[in-house]
Amino acid sequence: MGIEQEKTVRAAFRSITGVGSQRLRELIACFGSAVKAWEASTSKYLQLPNQEKWIKEVLKARQSIDPQRIGETLLKQGILIITPNEPEYPCLLAELSDAPPLLYYRGQLRGNMESLAIVGSRKATAYGKAVAKMLARDAASKGIVIASGLARGIDTAAHQGTLEAEGITWAFLGCGLDQIYPQENKRLAEEILKKGALISEFEPGSPPIAAHFPARNRLISGCSRGVVVVEAAERSGALITVDFALEQGREVFAVPGPIFSEVSRGSHHLIRQGAKIVEGIEDICNELPAWSNYAGQITLFKGALPQGVDSSDAVERVSEHETILRQLSDVPLHIDQITVNSPLTVSAISLALLELQLAGKVTQLPGQHYVLARER
Repeated sequence: MGIEQEKTVRAAFRSITGVGSQRLRELIACFGSAVKAWEASTSKYLQLPNQEKWIKEVLKARQSIDPQRIGETLLKQGILIITPNEPEYPCLLAELSDAPPLLYYRGQLRGNMESLAIVGSRKATAYGKAVAKMLARDAASKGIVIASGLARGIDTAAHQGTLEAEGITWAFLGCGLDQIYPQENKRLAEEILKKGALISEFEPGSPPIAAHFPARNRLISGCSRGVVVVEAAERSGALITVDFALEQGREVFAVPGPIFSEVSRGSHHLIRQGAKIVEGIEDICNELPAWSNYAGQITLFKGALPQGVDSSDAVERVSEHETILRQLSDVPLHIDQITVNSPLTVSAISLALLELQLAGKVTQLPGQHYVLARER
């Protein structure tokens, strides 16, 4: 029995109504492999202890489904399949007892890479998006994969920040890979595929229904060393990801936000419950023993620097910008308050604010008040 045959048969089982990852695991455990389960006689199935409706569906479907044809169709769609015993399968996810016996993916997977999950509200503020981009960019610059869910808001910002650093990001979908959800992120998905991957537990044709997203969140946390919640309301789906992370033994981090913001409440609740506060990527690297070698590395936007600017100047300028961006939110802040809360000189702050305005990241309001710019 070859690995490719085993993979296509697993895909064939997943195409049967009622056979999800858990039931496929049960069949593999009972018969020894998916191929043996597919070839087993009806009498063998009738000896199984739980004769549920889905067993009858399997027996019926086997007569009309051709695993080889399913494999060929997937290839035509540019969709690859992978199992936990292959090196490309995310290694931390493979260690879990309930790891999906089959994942669908497009793009490139390197399972032995360290990964950080960045999740949060779909209704993210400009502050949250800026922080998510910053954390993703800085982590990706250190060679860490960023895992998220391609949703609006924080997920989108995390993927974008990774791409700005020319890093690798994995987008986990709550639907089949023959579609992109939300549609507005189709171009972003194409950019992700250049170095990273789109991944799903669901067979092609599966719609993005609400019931699929908790399962997707379980994969996001499962493949990652830690989970960072940037913004979350009290009942945000990001908190479901946190629940899975705790079950899986992952470290949980949260970014504090403005106390007036609805999407700060979930994050602040996590902090009160013991989540580690994150103000920068170093907070995460210093907390995770496996990432101690990442701590202190200089991170920088990749690409050409402006003429006359050397790398040390660029690092200093990025640091000044981040010092200010971390203070700003949707709530107007006076320049005097920025000065009080910053180690920078007044002239350095004024110059940095001007540069951030020109970059479209900060908006000046009357009376020398500043807020994060809203994305257009």
